[in-house]
Amino acid sequence: MLTVAPDDVHHGDRADRADARPSAPPTARRVLLRRSWSRGGGLVILLVALGGVAVCSLAFGSKPIPFRTVLDALFSFDPTSNDHLIVRSLRGPRTVTGLMVGVALGLSGAVMQGVARNPLADPGILGVEAGAALFVVIGIHAFGVASLLGYVWFAFVGAAIASVVVYVLGSLGREGATPVKLALAGAAMTAFLGSITTAILLLDVSTLDQFRFWNVGSLAGRDGTIAAQMAPFIIAGTFLALLSGRSLNALALGDDVARSLGQRVGWSRVLSATAVVVLVGAATAAAGPIAFVGLTVPHVARVMTGPDYHWVLPYSAALAPILLLGSDVIGRVVARPGELQVGIVTALIGSPFFVILVRRRKLAEL
Repeated sequence: MLTVAPDDVHHGDRADRADARPSAPPTARRVLLRRSWSRGGGLVILLVALGGVAVCSLAFGSKPIPFRTVLDALFSFDPTSNDHLIVRSLRGPRTVTGLMVGVALGLSGAVMQGVARNPLADPGILGVEAGAALFVVIGIHAFGVASLLGYVWFAFVGAAIASVVVYVLGSLGREGATPVKLALAGAAMTAFLGSITTAILLLDVSTLDQFRFWNVGSLAGRDGTIAAQMAPFIIAGTFLALLSGRSLNALALGDDVARSLGQRVGWSRVLSATAVVVLVGAATAAAGPIAFVGLTVPHVARVMTGPDYHWVLPYSAALAPILLLGSDVIGRVVARPGELQVGIVTALIGSPFFVILVRRRKLAEL
């Protein structure tokens, strides 16, 4: 007679039950890995699109240049060719400047919205660009500054002062720095600083002549010297902004939760504010005030990536120059043989988005 040991029975039962169970769902690690690969692939696609927009920026203008000629100018430069000279000496520096300004505005907008937890936060709306513009005017009027490098330092000081004042005003009262109070404080500060800027310009015609070409927000006439002078500031600000991704994720949960997670909230805000001041100061000094890029791009990035700032920041850095260079190309095409300044085109694109954003109550806070 064949007998079966009790242990064999138990093992067999367990094996049968294991075979009968449905297969286990993917682990959380696999889900996160798959999502990271998806986001990484999306970022690669954006970088390819950015390269395509950059090539269009080199090809389109008052004189269209074939794409083949553009590639030859980049990789087989012929100094006797007028088309090659246009690409290398005029459109090349303009495109590089647009790339850096776009990265600066996209990152600064995302960082500002993360720190303030305010979907309406933007260097233009919160008065940062107005502060930079006022101090550039003061530099021209009082100190005779005429170079980009001089503009940068005055723009830094103005951006920093405006940021501090707006945040202090928005923090008054019981509820602290609410999104609505920050937006109102920024609007009031923009109007106040703008009135001072206008008063100075009306009293000094020479300052007005020098300032008005800069104030419209444009990439026209930006040569290689401007791009070279701006690059160190953009690189440093980009590094600081990307470094703040972890702290922004913690701040999104609230100050108390961020402290419980070990974040030093004060230092996190200082790091983020420094990144914004450096980026906005350099971008504004190089191209003038350009509105709505820092407002619209981070929201598009969140739609594509979710709320994780480790991905929102790189996506914003890729999307913003696509928008800026694309707007610059549109401005050159629609007004040929002249051009429509990029600040005007971005305002036309961003204004409807801003109205829609304000009407969506569920975006009142981040």
